[in-house]
Amino acid sequence: MSKTDMLFSDTQPGAAVDSVTIKSPRELGFMKQAGQVVANVIARLTESVTSGMTTLDCDVLAEKEIRHLGAVPSFKGYRGFPATICVSINEQIVHGIPGSRVIRDGDLVSFDVGAIVNGFHGDAAITLVVGSASGDSGHLIEVTREALNRGIEAAQPGNRVGDISAAVERFVKPHGYSLVREYVGHGIGRALHEEPAVPNYGPSGRGHLLKPGMVIAIEPMVNIGGWRTQVLEDQWTIVTEDGSLSAHFEHTVAITESGPVVLTSLAS
Repeated sequence: MSKTDMLFSDTQPGAAVDSVTIKSPRELGFMKQAGQVVANVIARLTESVTSGMTTLDCDVLAEKEIRHLGAVPSFKGYRGFPATICVSINEQIVHGIPGSRVIRDGDLVSFDVGAIVNGFHGDAAITLVVGSASGDSGHLIEVTREALNRGIEAAQPGNRVGDISAAVERFVKPHGYSLVREYVGHGIGRALHEEPAVPNYGPSGRGHLLKPGMVIAIEPMVNIGGWRTQVLEDQWTIVTEDGSLSAHFEHTVAITESGPVVLTSLAS
């Protein structure tokens, strides 16, 4: 889940550097546990979603799985969000509210999942095609997935947030796609959204210095058409202004002395 107003004035537990929290090894352990819950739920959704299901069916499945794994949904009730996960379809970018909408063959479906373990959050997202994929959909998904990988590779200690942003943009732009600008990645820990903001565009060498113990959610949102967005009447669902398809991938990533560690990948 991504919001533009993600910077909080609340005092965050743990050490802080320039308002960015540095997690202890114990806290990173809790975040790894939360990340594994998220990874397992996404895997379950991926293998279960079929044409004919409603987005609410997906939400019910996800909440049951999160609670079965001993965690609590991050999103349910967050700033009034009414569901456990976000399910966004086709031109919907993020924050789709699950309900009666039926998923059809060929739909581009994004699942955004968050879970809390011992007070710490994990947050990740994936986009897939249900049933038969068109060439446009498949290529958009591959580009967005690889953009996330490029962002993660740039999340090295000693780099800056802008190096992540530049790596994502540098990969996406040659494909002729656009990157959403109003919604960005974020720090994460005891709060779902902490500093720093992690844009998916912009110059390298700027922004917060990446230090071991920081944890961030990197989440490219890529549109086939223009980057501009609008909010639907439910005040949550974000769609492309021009109605073009959009894809969204996200991982929670810890910065360590030896490089980035993805906390929301399934353990091998």
